[in-house]
Amino acid sequence: MAVAVPVSLSYFQFDQQGVVFNMWYFGWFDDAMTQFLGDAGCPYQTMIADGLDVQLVHTEADWREGVRYGESVTVDVATEKIGSTSFTLSFTVRVGSQVRSTARTVYVVVATDGSGKQPVPPKLRAVLESAR
Repeated sequence: MAVAVPVSLSYFQFDQQGVVFNMWYFGWFDDAMTQFLGDAGCPYQTMIADGLDVQLVHTEADWREGVRYGESVTVDVATEKIGSTSFTLSFTVRVGSQVRSTARTVYVVVATDGSGKQPVPPKLRAVLESAR
């Protein structure tokens, strides 16, 4: 089940073609991931306090049509895969029911002390399972 996260647009995000410049989508995905985790009961700040963080290790996106100024945008977040130390989220950028872009991002769970990869903790795993 995907979780819908609204996006707040600003005028400065638009390029000379009148559409949102592509780099902003990756910011939206990061914000959507953070909000998704928090809304599901695993706030990013709590994860950090518990000594864990996530690092993006791969991301890819496909654009179908640009987002134009004044349009209301939603990013749907869903869990695609859960591994032992990593997970993959898929993102769908929508204006109403029209899909404008899709993406997927792989994150690895790491220790904040620099000691490297860590297993996906049970609480995070449960949150990710709920969005499959």
